[in-house]
Formats: sequence, structure tokens, C-alpha cells
Amino acid sequence: MTQGKIGVQMMMLKKKVEELGVYEVMKQLSELGYSAVEVSQIPMTEENVAELKRASEDFNITIAAMSAPVEPMLPGMKAENLTDDFDKIVNDCKTLNCNYLRIGMLPLNIMGDKDQIMAFIDRAEALAERLAEHDIELYYHTHHIEFQKYDGEYLLDLMKNNTKKLGFELDVHWIQRAGENPIEMIKQYKSRISLLHLKDYRIGKLDIKEDDLKDMKAFFGKFTNLIEFAELGEGNLDLKGIIDAGLESGVEYFLIEQDDTYGKDPFDCLKISGDHLRNLGYGDWF
Repeated sequence: MTQGKIGVQMMMLKKKVEELGVYEVMKQLSELGYSAVEVSQIPMTEENVAELKRASEDFNITIAAMSAPVEPMLPGMKAENLTDDFDKIVNDCKTLNCNYLRIGMLPLNIMGDKDQIMAFIDRAEALAERLAEHDIELYYHTHHIEFQKYDGEYLLDLMKNNTKKLGFELDVHWIQRAGENPIEMIKQYKSRISLLHLKDYRIGKLDIKEDDLKDMKAFFGKFTNLIEFAELGEGNLDLKGIIDAGLESGVEYFLIEQDDTYGKDPFDCLKISGDHLRNLGYGDWF
């Protein structure tokens, strides 16, 4: 592979989908020059699946990846998941010609509990094996919590070393937030990653009011919480080094994501990020 494919993680457009519908959102992405998406936090209703398919065909947008948790994020929570809705999710993947499925994060109730997490990873690995029978690959998306250490070893490495079929969708902002070098982590996960999340890492503006200086807890609350999710090129990550390392390590789709746009229109943010990648020389990856 001599080049990758730039795409958009649709999680950042979920409110736009609610307002405009799937088809119009995909149309606007096409007008911005994007031709691949990862579908996450968009309800996979019969209507939305049909509209995704129609938009994919009309605007030549690849459904690069879809999302599904292994199980509900909290016990008893009603949400589509691989344990209860395996056949439906596989059928959606087939309908949308999608061969990558990703797990967004750990269930909330097991975070911090190594034994429960490792049991969860065993369940994910078993599902990865089942999905492989349908030519679908399963990936686990990382945040910072996977960089907790257990007996001196990162949880993320424990996950990797105890699975064979499960892949990993690394997120470069969260790796940086965890105190690791995104480029080095990408290299360490060579051949286990086909999906990579691109978002920049920015120190936001310290906005101090007079009252904050009268309350040191309020002041230091603002002082220590300045990290922001930034448009590409608006932060301090070495994006060219990251993308080149990703390509070398087997990444196929480089997916732009911004968890919070801080009041900006997400389409405007995607234009900023896309323009920056084109300026870096990746225009033919769109």
C-alpha cells in the first residue's frame, strides 16, 4: 500500500444527523471532499442504514468502519451490541459493504478492574473470531485508561499480548494525553492496526475571572484542565510523522475525529482539518 485513505469519524456529527438526517450530512461531507466515514453514535435504524447506503452510492463515500460494543456499556442498558444483536450487526455491515467493526471503549462498570477487563477482552477475542467467519475484522478503540499499569505493564499491551484476532484502533490524541509518544506506539502496534484516529492536542486558553482568584480550588480546576481536542494543525502533534508511521505500520484509514468542537460548527472544523492535511501533502488520500 503506497497511500492511505482520509475519512471522518461521524461521532462528531451526531447532532447534525439529528438535525439534517444522514443523507444530507453525507452530502455535505462529500462537498468538503471526504469520501470515507466511520459510523459511530449514529442509531443504526432501518431508515439510517438505508440512507447510509443511498448516500454511499450517490456520493461515492466508503463506509470504512462501523461501531458496536461487545455488550451494554452498563448492565441493563438497552443498546445494540454484539452479544445480543450479532446477526443484525453483521447484516448491516454486509448491506454497507463494510469489513471493519470497532469497539468504542470499555464498559463503564469494569474500568479499573484488571480481572474484569481481561475477561471482557476474552469475550471480544471470541467475537473477533466469529466475525472473521463473515470477513469482518474487529478492532478495539483506545483512550487513555488503557495506559494504566498493572504489575508494570500497560493494560493496552496486556490486551495485545493476550489476543490474536482482535485489532486496535489507536487514537493519537489519547495516546498523547496518556503521556506516551503516538509515533512510537503506532510502530509498536504494527500489523495490528488498520484504523487510526487523527485529532490534534491543544492547550486551551486560561480564562480566569476575578472570582477565581478568590477561590484557589476554582483557579487550579481551570489551570489543570486546559487540554483540548483540536482541529488538525491547531495543536502540537507531529501529524506528518504520525501519518507516515501509520502507513508504515499497516493503517488503511486515517479518520478525523474531534470529541468536542467547543461551540464551532463541526463542518467548519472538518474543513480546517482537511485543509491542513492537504497542505501537508495528503490531498490525494481524500
